[in-house]
Amino acid sequence: MNRTELIDAIADKSGLTKTDSKKALDAFIDAVSTSLTKGDKVTLVGFGTFSVVERAARIGRNPQTGATMNVPEKKVVKFKPGSELGANVKK
Repeated sequence: MNRTELIDAIADKSGLTKTDSKKALDAFIDAVSTSLTKGDKVTLVGFGTFSVVERAARIGRNPQTGATMNVPEKKVVKFKPGSELGANVKK
């Protein structure tokens, strides 16, 4: 499902117009992004939790040349699915 299909699905299930659904999706993405930027977790009970974790620095390998290189530490977004989401996906 891409962004346009998601907006269409939100509009169909909520009764909102596509324009309002797009605004709602944009607001959700902005709110989650802002919280994660601050280092906060975003927990949606039954759906899952978005959080920021720090990956440690490591030594990697260039697959084309085989040369080793240092990969610096960085922060990445992690999603842990909730129990209800996991139960629905496995069906």
